[in-house]
Amino acid sequence: MLLNDIVSILDNELDSPNVSDYCPNGLQLEGKSDVRKIVTGVTASLALIDKAIALNADAIVVHHGYFWKGEKQAIVGMKQQRIKKLLVNGISLIAYHLPLDVHPTMGNNAQLGKLLNIQNVKALSASKPDGIVMAGNLKETLSHSALSQLLSARLSHTVVSVGNKCEIATVAWCTGGGQHFIDDTANQYVNGQVIDAFISGEISEQTTHSAREQKIDFFAAGHHATERYGVKALGEWLMENYSLEVIFVDIDNPA
Repeated sequence: MLLNDIVSILDNELDSPNVSDYCPNGLQLEGKSDVRKIVTGVTASLALIDKAIALNADAIVVHHGYFWKGEKQAIVGMKQQRIKKLLVNGISLIAYHLPLDVHPTMGNNAQLGKLLNIQNVKALSASKPDGIVMAGNLKETLSHSALSQLLSARLSHTVVSVGNKCEIATVAWCTGGGQHFIDDTANQYVNGQVIDAFISGEISEQTTHSAREQKIDFFAAGHHATERYGVKALGEWLMENYSLEVIFVDIDNPA
């Protein structure tokens, strides 16, 4: 399949031209024009590139690509090594950041909700873009410690948490580095109930105080761990609908 056709399909499905972001979404580095095998992963690290080379992949699709707003523009050091390997091996790099977070079915948020079996899921209208924070009902009411254990088991990651509620029935979440959205979430309602807890990937110093003072329990379940599932689902969608060979590679990351 032609590279440009794949990028057009992904751009359209993820509506990337209409999602404001702080990195370029879509094709970031152009390689071979004909694509038969794709590797997907969370971040375009050197380890992922080396794995793609070993698998004879023609393209890599990731959530975290390159050329972030505010980063140094010079292509030296680590950045040079990554880009050189892609170019020398003719491997295209395709990346979707916020468009992959907010997609209603394949997005990181939607996939985390599915993994946790959260019911009556809705986008929290207080946060933009739509779908960057989602909220819903747990299948059954859980204590703080029980929800922490559930997250740890489903994501295979150690959870850092704040709070001690005995009953958590409603949760909101934003995968990755979305901890600052806790302030949009506190005292909000979903399905007629106040939101009891907020889940994200990371925790900052100020997150603890926000959780305590606004009486909302908080869970940091890992940036990488909460964002494995969107790009994996996107690759599976490509494989099912366009007969491409797609391999998801999970490069371990404790963050």
